[in-house]
Amino acid sequence: MKSDTLIRYEGMKILREHLGLIEAERFITLIKREPFDYTMWQRGLWPGKSVDEIFEAAREFQKQNVKTED
Repeated sequence: MKSDTLIRYEGMKILREHLGLIEAERFITLIKREPFDYTMWQRGLWPGKSVDEIFEAAREFQKQNVKTED
């Protein structure tokens, strides 16, 4: 299991790579400003989908987005 410090580090690294430094900091500010219940958000994310359907969608996404090594 990863430590909280490592998770924060990796999360910020990903945010910086995809959003840039300023937008990553704005994202963090927005998250801290608004109350957010991750569990409730997850429950409404894929209504009517079974675990198997979600798993298959994730597998297809990975196949389409995996980086090949040269």
